[in-house]
Amino acid sequence: MLLFLRIENFALVDRLEWELGAGLTVLTGETGAGKSIILDAIDAVLGGKVTSRAVRTGADRALVEATFRLDADLCGWLTAQNIDTPSRDGASADEAKAGTLVCSREIVASGGSQRSRSRVNGALVNKQQMEHLRDRLVELTAQGQTVQLGQPGLQRDWLDSYGGEALLKTREQVAGAFRVYQQAVQALEHCRRAERERLQQLDLFDYQLRDLNSANLTEPDELEQLEQEAKRLSHSVELQQQSYLVYQTLYQSDTDAKACVDLLGRAEKTLTDMVEIDTELQPILELVTGAFASVEEAAREINAYGENIEADPQRLSDVQDRTSELKQVCRKYGPTLAEAIDLRDRLQTELLELTGGGQSAEELEQAVKNTQQALKTRCAELTHLRQTAAKDLESRLIGELKPLAMEKVKFQVGIAAISPTALGADQITYLFSPNPGEPLQPLTETASGGEMSRFLLALQASFSQVDPVGTLVFDEIDVGVSGRVSQAIAEKLFQLSQHHQVLCVTHQPIVAAMADHHFRVSKQIIESSESTDDLTSNNGAIKPDKSKRGSKSKTETINNTPPDPHTTPPSVTDAVRTVVRITPLSNEDRKQELAQLAGGQSAQEVIAFAESLLTQAAVIRQAQTGGGDKEAISAEPTPSSKPSRAKTAKKA
Repeated sequence: MLLFLRIENFALVDRLEWELGAGLTVLTGETGAGKSIILDAIDAVLGGKVTSRAVRTGADRALVEATFRLDADLCGWLTAQNIDTPSRDGASADEAKAGTLVCSREIVASGGSQRSRSRVNGALVNKQQMEHLRDRLVELTAQGQTVQLGQPGLQRDWLDSYGGEALLKTREQVAGAFRVYQQAVQALEHCRRAERERLQQLDLFDYQLRDLNSANLTEPDELEQLEQEAKRLSHSVELQQQSYLVYQTLYQSDTDAKACVDLLGRAEKTLTDMVEIDTELQPILELVTGAFASVEEAAREINAYGENIEADPQRLSDVQDRTSELKQVCRKYGPTLAEAIDLRDRLQTELLELTGGGQSAEELEQAVKNTQQALKTRCAELTHLRQTAAKDLESRLIGELKPLAMEKVKFQVGIAAISPTALGADQITYLFSPNPGEPLQPLTETASGGEMSRFLLALQASFSQVDPVGTLVFDEIDVGVSGRVSQAIAEKLFQLSQHHQVLCVTHQPIVAAMADHHFRVSKQIIESSESTDDLTSNNGAIKPDKSKRGSKSKTETINNTPPDPHTTPPSVTDAVRTVVRITPLSNEDRKQELAQLAGGQSAQEVIAFAESLLTQAAVIRQAQTGGGDKEAISAEPTPSSKPSRAKTAKKA
């Protein structure tokens, strides 16, 4: 249950502290008075989205703090999260025993952007933790949510939540089975893709290896040798002529010129004679003798070389063909012949590995079948639980709708089979028929706005019987209805408040008359200095509502005194600001407020009507609770008997 709400610099709220009690609490006020801002603050403190205008103009930070009463389940969650459970100052003995849970969110605006931090009992928490906690604390039904009733995903989630822990656990098991099935499918696809790639690679490697083997590669330098041989064969005649010329020069000349060996022989003979005279010339003689022998050997070899050279056109053609083949191999697999030979050797090894086989596709196909069957089994279990929950929801929802002036309504949860997903194998559709003789149709195609509002209220009433959430918040759930239907909605809200704390924003006087606690929300124009004093001197308390008749305050209630259209509205530069105020209403104040809601003015007839509403509400409350409640409507509650109030304080 929400015990206390504190708001600072949030939207139009400069500072607000609000203490709430059990039962049915209503907020009334003119359209645009700021009622939704208070509900937005409750949503924000529990992790809801905030807009760029969340921080009040002129401020650099906003703070929202909500205090809740703990129960055993929440205490267990706090313990699991290692968060302390301190008691709130001034709490009753029962509250002190149970402890409190304080959720706070600070929103800081800086440089056109904003950031926020959430805390629970002073400990920083992340978004996931806050969302988990929100589901246990508050169920907020906002304006426009009836539009979401037609979303199949939301309808499925509502049905699953209504089915309870067993259904939600089975849904988690379905999600797990779906993940396993997806993994098996992915593994099979990977195997098949790998097999395709393996076969493609095998074909490529086989082609390349056959191509390389057909080249009959042996020596890495074969290409250089062939190129050298081709050059020799193509110049065979020239080489013969040149070798014969060398032979003549070295050994036997056909001309008058002396050959080299002849000259060396003459030199050798002369040196021999000289050595007989001077032995120091012996080394020179040996050099000449060696040169003579070398030239003679060179002459014989060049002669043999010239005699062995023959023009061989066929061999030249063969060499040229082989050279072209090897160059082609180098271009494809090289760039060198040695690299092509290395590639051939690697391909032989890799082909052996590829032909060795891999993971069995048959085994993976069987795994897919097994996991698919397991998924279908889990989905069937989930479908069965959904069917059971649907029947219970149908009967309970119809029972909740009948008192809301929908006696002949028909409702059915349509469950159609679809392919298994992580959320099961069911397509959920809410089918609705508000009129006898009309067929069941999807909810959004046949329900009017007022019927959608009542349907949403009945749905929340159905959930309240199985949902542990302590606080139900309704933002104009009675929109689009009037008269007898408004009375039915008022009684339904009161019934809900017997087991839950209910907070409701309404424009219906019949609904407001049923409240245990009634507050008026209004906008006021104040001087900037007053706003500053509120934040610095009044300890965050709400200023008294000075909009009553006869007040001489400079503070002007926007809703009661419309501005002159011929004057320029005040702005921040005029040292005034607009703020939101919330005021607890006494018994007399309630009559005035109900009169405003019913007739827009406080004429005597309208006041009498408001009194009749309060009297009628007292009778209904007494009939439903089995006890009296006259004190709450006949006289303003005393502080000791008034569990819900808005703190007020005078300006220092």
